Amino acid sequence: MPARSAAALHVSLHPHWRVGRSESDTLDATALLDLLATVQGTGSIAQAGRELGLSYRHAWGLLQQAEALFGQPLLMRGRGRGSALTELGEKLVWADARIGARLQPLLESLASELEGELGRVQRRTRAVPRLHASHGFAVAALREQLAAREVAVEVRYRNSLEAVAALAHGECELAGFHVPLGAFEAEAAARYRAWLQPERHRLVHLAVRTQGLFVAPGNPLGLSGLADLGRPGLRFVNRPEGSGTRVLTELLLQRQGLAARAVSGWDNTELTHAAVAAYVASGMADVGIGVQTAAQRFGLHFIPLLRERYFFAVPADALQRDTLKPVLAVLRSPAFRARVAALKGYEAAQTGQVLTLGEAFGA
Repeated sequence: MPARSAAALHVSLHPHWRVGRSESDTLDATALLDLLATVQGTGSIAQAGRELGLSYRHAWGLLQQAEALFGQPLLMRGRGRGSALTELGEKLVWADARIGARLQPLLESLASELEGELGRVQRRTRAVPRLHASHGFAVAALREQLAAREVAVEVRYRNSLEAVAALAHGECELAGFHVPLGAFEAEAAARYRAWLQPERHRLVHLAVRTQGLFVAPGNPLGLSGLADLGRPGLRFVNRPEGSGTRVLTELLLQRQGLAARAVSGWDNTELTHAAVAAYVASGMADVGIGVQTAAQRFGLHFIPLLRERYFFAVPADALQRDTLKPVLAVLRSPAFRARVAALKGYEAAQTGQVLTLGEAFGA
């Protein structure tokens, strides 16, 4: 009797904390951090326990164990005033947020790679398209929609220049990159067009999104624009070299006549918009640059700088391949367009539209 075809497997990887004074005596900090974050949101340890499915006694026991380990309280408690995190409690929650934002792209890439390896071991006959792109909110939404429709895609998160170079070398079928609208469009596009050929490649429009400055809630330092990055003592957090946002930042600084090395923290980098936002929200930097969605999710003040288009570059002949058609169908679907439009700072009017290089950027 022939073996049944195995269904594609889904793999998810997540960071897990354990804290202790020895390897043999540790606290499950992951459960503690979930509890602290929920208390921060609800103002009540009893409500936090209910939301997490923990008894009141268990939640208190976990908290007391942690406070004994750290040697100081994690919650401030008052009659009729609910519960609030101490400075240490808040530091732990923000540390967890930074770790999650920093590791998420790596873990998702590894999970996707593992799914592909398992699929090959299972002798999955259908070829799976490969998507290389920076980790962004619309790309994450696309992964969710593809998974919901059981459309398999191997995803690798890398910066825009690396993704387009990978496409040119035949290492992927979709390469994500973004280009600012307006004065910087031609110069930014030229960096990617070095890898793209008008006769060989097409562009699939993903979204228009707004990039700007992330600053603390209420903008306590009174920042108004990019020129403020030259202020003495202002702590900046950057994106890695080769990322589309790093390219954008360099162009903006050139227009301001501000040398990159004059920006304090220029060499301090985080891999994603979310990681930059978490870094600023935790108080480790005063300002960063990224998309508006990340600022909203971390409760930051946002100062718009410009709008940009995000594309997937694809081989022109791949548009008609059966392997890519399901991905394009999701990209063009009303459900995905609505999902992108719901992201703060994103526009989806042209999502799924296929363009030539000339149509996108001119001759």
